Amino acid sequence: MGLEKGAAALKWDREKDEAPRLIASGKGYLAEKILELADEAGIPLVQQEPLANLLLTLPPGREIPQELFALAAEVYVFLMELDSSIRYT
Repeated sequence: MGLEKGAAALKWDREKDEAPRLIASGKGYLAEKILELADEAGIPLVQQEPLANLLLTLPPGREIPQELFALAAEVYVFLMELDSSIRYT
């Protein structure tokens, strides 16, 4: 039996939040729906399994803990390189 796919979505409002906030997470059907909605909205998808697995243990709405900053930073650096026209201030 294979492992169930998981997905997590982060949002970072640098004016209001000190850290990225987990806005959705789930496994199986819910993970598929998160990925589908992100794709439909044109949100880039990044596969970062260690981070996703840790995020799946957190309640949605919470800022990620400091221990996850380095992994989350890898995702944000990738996104900045992906679309250099996005301004991150």
